[in-house]
Parts: sequence; structure tokens; C-alpha cells
Amino acid sequence: MLRITEIKLPLDHTQDELSEAILQRLGVTSSDLLGFSIARRGYDARKKGSVFFVYTLDVELKNPSDEISILHRLQGGGGILICPDTEYRFVAQADQNVIAKSRPVVIGTGPCGLFAGLILSQMGFKPIILERGKSVRERTKDTFLLWRGGALDPESNVQFGEGGAGTFSDGKLYSQIKDPKHYGRKVLMEFVKAGAPPEILYVSKPHIGTFRLVGVLEKMRATIISLGGEIRFQSRVDDIEINDGRVRGVALSGGEQIATDQVILAVGHSARDTFQMLHDRGVTLEAKPFSVGLRIEHPQSLIDSCRFGDRNGNPLLGAADYNLVHHCSNGRSVYSFCMCPGGTVVAAASELGGVVTNGMSQYSRNERNANSGIVVGVTPEDYPGHPLAGIAFQRSWEARAFELGGRNYQAPAQRVGDFLEGRESREPGEVVPSYTPGVNWCDLSSSLPEYAISAIREALPIFDRKINGFTMQDAVLTGVETRTSSPIRINRNEHYQSLNTIGLYPAGEGAGYAGGILSAAVDGIKVAEALALASC
Repeated sequence: MLRITEIKLPLDHTQDELSEAILQRLGVTSSDLLGFSIARRGYDARKKGSVFFVYTLDVELKNPSDEISILHRLQGGGGILICPDTEYRFVAQADQNVIAKSRPVVIGTGPCGLFAGLILSQMGFKPIILERGKSVRERTKDTFLLWRGGALDPESNVQFGEGGAGTFSDGKLYSQIKDPKHYGRKVLMEFVKAGAPPEILYVSKPHIGTFRLVGVLEKMRATIISLGGEIRFQSRVDDIEINDGRVRGVALSGGEQIATDQVILAVGHSARDTFQMLHDRGVTLEAKPFSVGLRIEHPQSLIDSCRFGDRNGNPLLGAADYNLVHHCSNGRSVYSFCMCPGGTVVAAASELGGVVTNGMSQYSRNERNANSGIVVGVTPEDYPGHPLAGIAFQRSWEARAFELGGRNYQAPAQRVGDFLEGRESREPGEVVPSYTPGVNWCDLSSSLPEYAISAIREALPIFDRKINGFTMQDAVLTGVETRTSSPIRINRNEHYQSLNTIGLYPAGEGAGYAGGILSAAVDGIKVAEALALASC
């Protein structure tokens, strides 16, 4: 098959126009064409008056020799090449005699742990997958209790439970990681098999959304179990037994001991008690940079108009997003993070006495507001002295947000106009904040370090030059966003094992090796492969 890139067509093009574009690019007739499929579809909205689709297509001709002739004639030019092989191939098959002695344990059922467990199961390893939180439907009920009534369950919330933190998010499935082996394709294919919309295989910015993710997760869980894997919820790992630098087993909060010499640690970026346990055990880890900031909300219609012009509202384009960055005069960088078109700001705390915000969208992305984190980079130089100092840094600002919010899990909020002028807000304007259980209007100037507040104040007017109306008086800032990524890295070697603990495989976002659903899932696959190869 041939792959054709950079086919540009208007938004209202027909299927016949798409076919004609293929024929023109290849220089063949319709009788030569056997069929084609969409490998990728994006849009170019750099000019609001001229928004168009950009396709990458995989094409098959009736006569394979014609494909060779075309490649020879174009000599690798014309945006035409041989279609790459994206089929996933397993690196090993389990030795059942070895598995009978010690089954591998996966800790965590976020995207990293989920795909590590799935790949191991597909290779015949029958992993035991442990999750401190509840199954996805049960944790959804607990999460709604916080959102609707301010009741936080520290073991079942936005951070902990089946699906991990990505369940309550926009469900974005794209990443900037290098992926020469097409692991990302394997991830998307498994999601589609489990009920995700097939379009995620080709749209440039695929996403699923929270409610659809629930069903997808349940089907993937059923697949793992059908292959011999075991998934246990409400099974928090309180300790990992390490003797002579080797993993020997895990201890659960209920007192059960599970013997194993292979543990994949995919606990997510908020498993602070687990990080403490690892540090106490002497596992090599270090502080790493992350970001803190505020959530900003605008009318989605404003973002659509600024990005798409008179093309806004086109159902194929959907709700518009944005990606913004500014390097400030104080040396800090401010950028938009986890932008959620047509979504809501959600309560994402996992510890009592703290307020944390995040963003979430459903598949439809049809809520009134757009929201995004506006965050500032921080480094271990801002919290020196201890590998876990970043956790203390996060906790201090989450506690401050809890105080500013009224100590009832409401979040502190301020209108953008007031924030820029340094005066307290007392009520909402045109933009109604979407955060539940509610907001407490205040002055956010003490909600983050001074350098972060001043950097955001400098960046917002700069962002307004790119999106006219970004600093509208009534746009809403809600605090605080602190869980952008893990505050630590659990160091590992080229075989994906801990530097000083044989059999321990730090993985995913919590270990400092991913950022988002897709990259975490890909890391889970890589670590599962490493474990499988070490077992053979």
C-alpha cells in the first residue's frame, strides 16, 4: 500500500472530491484504485478565513506493480511513500513453569498499569493487578459525592481508582513522544476494540471523554480477566519487601502478603504515601520539575470564534482548543496545560484539607465554558533539600487553597480583570464558574508563590494577543492546579528496572516517565515488554 500525505481539502468537501484528490496525486484512474483509508485527518486553522482539512491516506491499487512504478517515478517525492507497518508484535511468550512460581504484580490501574497488565496478559503472564481505589463505576459515585456535597474519600476520588486520573479528564489521546515502534497505535486499537469511537484512529487530536471511558475501562478489565489476569480493587500496597536489593513481595493494607519477584509500579503522580514508602525502603528516587497554576475559564464560543472565525460551529471541527506559552521576564515559563474544550473545572483533591483543580470534558465537548490550566514551571531549586520536598511544596499550596476556599472543598476564584488589577472579586460576571461543589470569591494573589502570580499576570495579556478576549474582565480563574505531573522521578536503567532494586519496574507518570494518557499507556507497554524479556 501507499501512504499519501498533505492532501488539503475544504471543510465541506465530498467523498468524491477526496477520491479525485487521490487520483490526481497518484496520476491514476478510478479503475486502478482498489480502496483507501484515512490514516490521519487534521485541520489547519492558522488563518481564520481559510480553515481546511489536511489528510494522510493509505491507498491500495489493484495492481501492486503500479505502486512500485509510482514510487520510482516520483523518487520519494510528492508526499507519497510506502505505507508503514504499524502492527504490534509481542516480544515474548510466558513460560508457565516460571509463572506458577511467581506471578508478576502490577500496582495501579491507570493507563500505564492497565496496558502493562493487558500486554502481560496477552503474552500469557497472568498478572495480579492491584488498585487502591474502587472500580470505575464505584469511584464515579464517590467522586460525585465530593463534587456535589464536599465529601472527600481519600482512597476513591479523581486520582485513585480504576482508570487513574485520566478517567476524569478530557481523555486526550495524543502525545509528542517519539514512537518509532507504533506503540501508540496499539493503544488506540485496544481502546477501539473496547468500544471507543473508531475516529480516534485517524483524527489529529483524538479524545474519548469521561463517560465513554467508563465503558471502555470495564471492557478492557474483562479482557484481562478472560486471559488469566487478576484485578483486585481496594487493595492498597503499603509495603514492598526488598531483600538484598531484590523485590520479594508486596504487603497490602489488609494484611495480605503476595510473594513475587517482579513488580511494575504504575501508581500515578498522586500516590504520595507510596513515594514515602519507597524512599524509606531506600529505592533510588529524586525530585523533578513540575508546574503549578490556576484554571482559567472562558465562553467556549469566544475560543471557537477566535480560532475558526466564521467557520466556528462546524460539527467536523468541534469545539476549538488552544496551546499557549510565554517566557516571562522573571525567568519563568507560563503555558496552557490540559486544555478542555467545552468542559468543566473539577475538584481533584485526594487528601483531606486540600483543594486541587483539574479540567474534564465529555466526548461531546458541548458545555458552555472552555477551561485550561495556566501554569508556571517550578524546579527542585524552588523546594530544595529532600527528594520528596516537591510533595511538601504541593501540599502547602493545596492547603492554602483549602483555606481561601472556605475550608469546605470549595475553590478560591477570581475574575481575570480583578486578578490583573490586584483587587478582590466578590461575585461572578458573564462567565459562571463550572467548579463544584462551588467557589469562594477572593483575591488569588496569595494562592501561589509570588513569582508564579507575577508570571501569570505578565502572561495573560500576551496570550490575549493570540486569542482576542483571553483577558476579558469576567473570565474566571480558579485555584489551584498542582498535580500537573509527578514531583519525583523513580530512577530506572536501560532495562526499565530500578537502579538499585532488581525486579522493581517504575513506570508511567507517577514514576516520572510519562505525561498524559497515551504516553503513560505506551510506557506501560514498554515496561511490560522489559519484564517479559527478563523472564525468558
